[in-house]
Amino acid sequence: MNDYFILPTFCITIIHYCSKLSNPCCCAAIAMIQHYFPLCSHSIPTLVSRLLQKDAAQEYSMRSEIQSMRQELSTISMMDEFAKYARLERKINKLTDQLKTHVKSRTAQLSKIKWVVSIVFYVSQAALMISLIWKYYLEPVTVLPSKWITPLERLVAFPTGIAGGVGITCWLVVCNKVVAILLYPIS
Repeated sequence: MNDYFILPTFCITIIHYCSKLSNPCCCAAIAMIQHYFPLCSHSIPTLVSRLLQKDAAQEYSMRSEIQSMRQELSTISMMDEFAKYARLERKINKLTDQLKTHVKSRTAQLSKIKWVVSIVFYVSQAALMISLIWKYYLEPVTVLPSKWITPLERLVAFPTGIAGGVGITCWLVVCNKVVAILLYPIS
């Protein structure tokens, strides 16, 4: 149950503190959220499906009913009471088929929910990255001595064009890579 609340709490906390800080911290926070999401992306769709699907009790009762019928079937002799045995076996087969179709529909709905949650996350992430690039287009994230980045100075400074400056796009790429490297052992 705790897994369901880790990501939203983490995201809200990071975004809250980053709104008070400068854009480099905001970029690092976005990178952490981006790489932390796949680690617990299985829990969000599961939570949503549990909220939307109230058939878990019905599925559990179907399973227990099948189990009890199978126990009853094991007590009946097929040779002595063939009609009763065959009738009970048909009931078990019918209930098992109903359970299979129910599970298939639930699984299909869960995969749709996973797909929608992932699409919403990645679209919102892309919108956030684009808005950051748009907002900090002309401002360097930080300024380094030009000699440190001489061969790649123009690439690193993109889109600001300030000599020795580190542009927001380069900073986002670096933050994403660093967080990916740091979170690799966890995933």
